[in-house]
Amino acid sequence: MQDKQVVITGPTAGIGRETALELGRRGARLTLLCRAQHKGEALAAEVASLGGPPAQVVVMDMASLASVRAAGQVLLDRGEPIDVLINNAGLINTERRESADGFEETLAVNHFAPFVLTGMLLSLLQAQPGSRIVNVASDAHKFVRGMGFDDMQAEQGFRTFREYGRSKLANMLFTLGLAKRLEGGSPTVNCLHPGAVSTSLGSQNDGLLSGLLPLLLKPFFKSPEQGAQTTLFLACDPSVAGVSGQYFAKSRPVKPKPWAQDAEAAERLWRYTEECTGFVYSL
Repeated sequence: MQDKQVVITGPTAGIGRETALELGRRGARLTLLCRAQHKGEALAAEVASLGGPPAQVVVMDMASLASVRAAGQVLLDRGEPIDVLINNAGLINTERRESADGFEETLAVNHFAPFVLTGMLLSLLQAQPGSRIVNVASDAHKFVRGMGFDDMQAEQGFRTFREYGRSKLANMLFTLGLAKRLEGGSPTVNCLHPGAVSTSLGSQNDGLLSGLLPLLLKPFFKSPEQGAQTTLFLACDPSVAGVSGQYFAKSRPVKPKPWAQDAEAAERLWRYTEECTGFVYSL
């Protein structure tokens, strides 16, 4: 990964942090997209202390599409081709909240934001042969049996694990839809179940569930260090250079639930996301 340009969201905690540190150790030039400038700068300093190249910090709040667009524009203005984009950041809520744009926040942060960011950066990825997009999804797609298009914004009732599972399913269907559109070209796009959870996932919630969420999710997760391995595999390993549209766990391709392989649902979600975000891919 020496001198490879890597852009990563959610890099200051959990598996994102472990991924960023290891990529820095391997010589990657990191762009850290994070909500808190001071946390990004602290991570950049840590990467440098490990001998990694200087990392750049770009502030981005994934609950605001304006912020996502602004961050994407910073990278476009910089104009440097991107080798790897890692859509890592994730959120889980215990009650219905709305993003700055008025969308159910779990879906907005976990799906709408990476959809727009990836679309904005696509030209920089296409400018670099062999580039890759890595989407951190989850086996939490097993919490649901489909997207539930009749109530995408959870206005008829909010359920923590249903909304989280639906957002992770959206990551997988987005991967499927984008891989189809990029078929035979660069970048490749794959998604994964990390097997780890940031200790901060869900900690923005109030009350008892803030502490219980990591325990409830424990069957799906291991340690951050272990969880970063599949992300690193997809970002770095030459054996997957030509692989696209797949779902990985423990650094191996695995077959997800049927509703995560539904091409018709992927297309419906794509159209819905374009309508909500106002962002249309130029493919």
